[in-house]
Amino acid sequence: MARLLDNIDSPQDLKKLSQQDLYILAAEIRDEIVATTSQVGGHLASSLGAVDIAIAIHYVFDTPKDKIIWDVGHQAYAHKILTERRDTFKTIRQLGGISGFPKPSESIYDAFGVGHSSTSISAAMGMVVARDLNHENYKVIAIIGDGSLTAGLAFEGLNQAGHLKKDIIVVLNDNEMSISQNVGALSSFLSRKITGRLATRLKKEAEGFFMSIPRIGSRLVSFAKRAEDSLIALLTPGMLFEGLGFHYIGPIDGHNIDELISTFSDAKELKGPILIHVLTKKGKGYLPAEQEPVRFHGIGPFEKETGKAVKSKKKIATYTEIFGQTLIELSEKDKRIVAITAAMPEGTGLDRFAQAFPERFFDVGIAEQHAVTFAAGLSKQGFIPVVAIYSTFLQRAYDEILHDVCLQNLPVVFAIDRAGIVGADGPTHHGLFDLSYLRHMPDIVVMAPKDEGELRHMLKTAVECKGPVAVRYPKGEGYGADLSQPLKKIAIGQSEILRDGNDAAILAIGSTVYSAIEASVRLEKQGLQTTVVNSRFVKPMDEDTMISIARKTDKIITVEENVLQGGFGSAVLELLEQHGITECKVKRMGIADEFVEHGSQKELRGIVGIDAQGIEKTVAEMIKGQVKHEGKASERKRAYR
Repeated sequence: MARLLDNIDSPQDLKKLSQQDLYILAAEIRDEIVATTSQVGGHLASSLGAVDIAIAIHYVFDTPKDKIIWDVGHQAYAHKILTERRDTFKTIRQLGGISGFPKPSESIYDAFGVGHSSTSISAAMGMVVARDLNHENYKVIAIIGDGSLTAGLAFEGLNQAGHLKKDIIVVLNDNEMSISQNVGALSSFLSRKITGRLATRLKKEAEGFFMSIPRIGSRLVSFAKRAEDSLIALLTPGMLFEGLGFHYIGPIDGHNIDELISTFSDAKELKGPILIHVLTKKGKGYLPAEQEPVRFHGIGPFEKETGKAVKSKKKIATYTEIFGQTLIELSEKDKRIVAITAAMPEGTGLDRFAQAFPERFFDVGIAEQHAVTFAAGLSKQGFIPVVAIYSTFLQRAYDEILHDVCLQNLPVVFAIDRAGIVGADGPTHHGLFDLSYLRHMPDIVVMAPKDEGELRHMLKTAVECKGPVAVRYPKGEGYGADLSQPLKKIAIGQSEILRDGNDAAILAIGSTVYSAIEASVRLEKQGLQTTVVNSRFVKPMDEDTMISIARKTDKIITVEENVLQGGFGSAVLELLEQHGITECKVKRMGIADEFVEHGSQKELRGIVGIDAQGIEKTVAEMIKGQVKHEGKASERKRAYR
């Protein structure tokens, strides 16, 4: 049977449908999203919840002339399907396929590139001011989730919008859940209930009276509760946004397409800043996602009929899981350890810590800057804060790390998850810059484990340091390392020689160590003997070992899953220069000066040349004189498409 969706290639096709048909279309789009993500994974629950908003927005507004900015972009799958990408939607997040996030280079309907939270209102304000300066006429609509409102950047945008009084529409998609359950005063403000003693007693008495009425009592209680929710939602969020200079509309049902279209149509004619408060259900239309919205926020392949994850052939603990388990083990012995995350307790592995030590766990919401300075304050008073944040999100707190932690030499531990290539989420989420943006900060120790076993020992080392420490580790499963060894402290700055050879030395760090070992074994079959070093520390470096190796061989290859500029290889070059070692040729392997697109970790590591095969090829060419030393060799370009 033909679907309505099969004839929708653009918003212009959408406008040909009746409003009644839009409900059928919404169901078909949800089926398409579930079917695709069940095969390739993706951000499911949030996108299912925003299907009706996407339909109504494109039905009412004149896109791409009117600009729609989706905050983060987790919820934009329906938008992609409706904007000339229906046929390519099955390639989403796959190598060579469409991005999982709005991307202007991919479509003219993607008004702004996103991937990190809370940017939509600020970007929209920039477009609004540009529109007015150019004397143009179009609408700018920012769609932001309630979880993203916990970040200061969102309020900075709201503040300017209210001040300038220019025409802008902000759609607040309120599903009462970002990735994990929202926290903080703002979240409480948005969902506040009347809880005073008198009000509570009156509600109980009224409920008892209603329930005593035959046949209709339970329905009256249900109606009264809905009325209370609507009244409080009208008063409290309305007061907040009206105070910021917005005309507040809502809350409205985010799954009632007729109401959405009517509201958007009215808002289109109004002047000044407008905020439309829309209530939605995360995972709408797919029962497993409705029941477990956190698990279905970002999920791998699953069985469409049951929602059960497709089991991998082998199951090795992930770095994230090992981090969480080890931190609990350390915290049982040291009550000074506290854990901090920015709206990602499950994603960072701190959910179990929160259960074990609820009074020592702090989720600050999507507020990485606050998380770091909050940790600095705790540290100043004698605690040992462990701040667990993804590498790409920690970038947002650069100044706080430098100014509030390092400048005061405070013992704060940064557990940097998802460092290096993360895979399908692509350039907005790859953690390829942390070695570079941390290494030049005075007093900080920066280290990376070769496997999950070494991660355990590095965490023990980190919490016993007297100053700032960063431990960066990759996404995904470990190597099946021995986890039975008692935790031990690693000497700061001490590397580990894993293989010995005279033809060249491979200095690897973190996730590249095992690939370097494999490459060395392959090279040995060619009659080439190489030293392999697990460098462990980017700062401070093992100077004695590095200098000794440089004097032993005249060829060094550094390998890192980080950008080449300012990274581990740069540190090695600087060390050799400081000690006047000029006869040693150095070739750095890492990420060239360009963004890495989306694809699997394995595919991308192969493309950038830092897998075992790529290392083997580069080292063999260098030994045979086919690769010039650092500074003259041209970097390999990556062909993604």
